[in-house]
Amino acid sequence: MICRLWRGWTTADNAEAYERIVRGEVIPGIEARQIDGFRHIDLMKTDRGDEIEFQTLMWFDSLDSIKAFIGEDYAASHVPASARAVLSRFDDRAAHYEVIDRRDQ
Repeated sequence: MICRLWRGWTTADNAEAYERIVRGEVIPGIEARQIDGFRHIDLMKTDRGDEIEFQTLMWFDSLDSIKAFIGEDYAASHVPASARAVLSRFDDRAAHYEVIDRRDQ
């Protein structure tokens, strides 16, 4: 299994709008594609004082599954224009980690 990590930052004023876009448009759009090997996505946020940091963790069976999602340049960020409009900055490239131990409780 591969975990794809991506981060983006907003101002406090734009945090609610960004969350609404991701939860209402971005995630449903990804889910609607029914990508083979895509397992789930987690959205998290934390207040860093001067900005709000968001992270997404996407869980895939393999790099081939990630390539089916984003293309051959599988580290490229997936940031729709509506999300870019309210982000202050974001990772241009996603990080990918091989999941070596995951335990359901």
